Amino acid sequence: MDIVALCQCLQPHVTATTLRQCSRIAMAMVVMTGRVTMLGLSRWVGPGGSYRTVQRFFATVIPWAVLFWVFFRRHVYRSEEVYLLGGDEVVVTKAGKTTHGLDRFFASLYGKPVPGLAFFALSLVSIQQRRSFPIRVEQVVRSDAEKAAAKKRPSSSAKRCPGRPEGSKNKAKTDTTLAPELGRIKRMIDALLHLIAASISLTYVVLDGHFGNHHALDMARQCHLHLISKLRADSALYWPYTGPYAGRGPRRKYGRKVDYDNLPVHYLQETTVEGHIQTCLYQAQLLHKEFAQPLNVVIIAKTNLRTQARAHVVLFSSDLDLAYAPLVDYYSLRFQMEFNFRDAKQYWGREDFMNVTPIGVTNAANLSLFMVNVAYRLRADLHPCDPNYSILDLKADCRGYKYVEETLKLLPEKPEPVLFAKILNQVASLGRIHVAPASFSFS
Repeated sequence: MDIVALCQCLQPHVTATTLRQCSRIAMAMVVMTGRVTMLGLSRWVGPGGSYRTVQRFFATVIPWAVLFWVFFRRHVYRSEEVYLLGGDEVVVTKAGKTTHGLDRFFASLYGKPVPGLAFFALSLVSIQQRRSFPIRVEQVVRSDAEKAAAKKRPSSSAKRCPGRPEGSKNKAKTDTTLAPELGRIKRMIDALLHLIAASISLTYVVLDGHFGNHHALDMARQCHLHLISKLRADSALYWPYTGPYAGRGPRRKYGRKVDYDNLPVHYLQETTVEGHIQTCLYQAQLLHKEFAQPLNVVIIAKTNLRTQARAHVVLFSSDLDLAYAPLVDYYSLRFQMEFNFRDAKQYWGREDFMNVTPIGVTNAANLSLFMVNVAYRLRADLHPCDPNYSILDLKADCRGYKYVEETLKLLPEKPEPVLFAKILNQVASLGRIHVAPASFSFS
């Protein structure tokens, strides 16, 4: 589990000094306790890693997008696996007034806008491993014009006069102008696809319900990807019209509106019952008046057999040939990104950093998610013999090795190799959550 060796693949893309600092800081993050701040890191880095050295690292411009991809391609990528592209935004709460990009962002954890920083992350999600790997992270910094436009946006409850507004003209549904948020995401996706084009072919981008609209679908199609997302539960979907031609005017396109409580039986694909909850999956090609193309829609309807209460979820994709089972499965895999954010927060300092400059904030956020991939690689070799080996076990092992290493430096001579291995095995197992497999006999 040599982090220095793992990071050697990054050597062509950063200076030797930056690579050495990154390796030492990564080792300190694996063994340290407490908050992951520059001061906390300097206490665990060891010789050659003073506070000023840590400061210099966080003040260095680092090509994180390239480093993410190079590390993934060298240590994580498997050519036999199929990958999805997932995207999600994470909010980091921050106090104060000087941190770069500080604004109010909606945090689902709190259910309201909170002061803090926002980062949009793209991940490659392995269908076979059912695991997400962060691949690109950028801070969301809204311009003054974007903030003003958001404040002027009319509310859904605002009433207007009936009829078509005077002077309005027909517009093609495909001629859409992307909002600044979607423009940022499109630039991120285009840059990532250009970087990985020779190695991985991506077909789908999976986004949450915030992007369940025609603007996001247009953005995905402009990137030559199919979108998988979720519509609102009360979305106005229509069956395609199959009746006779009226004899005049354009042919009718929209049939009757979809009634989610009375879906035709011949669209039912699967029914399961767990306890007193019945789940029915329906799939059909439906129309929405805001979308220029038909949608591949999967409706997941749940019924409480005791009370007859009903609820449903509406998933959709722009790929009309995608079956219902993979569509539901691919959307559920998007949640693996939440585990990345959780690990980055709990173990790698996603919310601990106190940097305020643009470069410092970018480096801190990217480093916390970069360590998610590093920790996966460090645990990968042990999973075949110890499937429950977790990040807490990894940190306990590395911290035990650190303590033994520092203790042996005080001895006049080093112990025998067998005794040294026993000491390492015993001390490293002290703080583990899962008991380590017996490697040595102490009888």
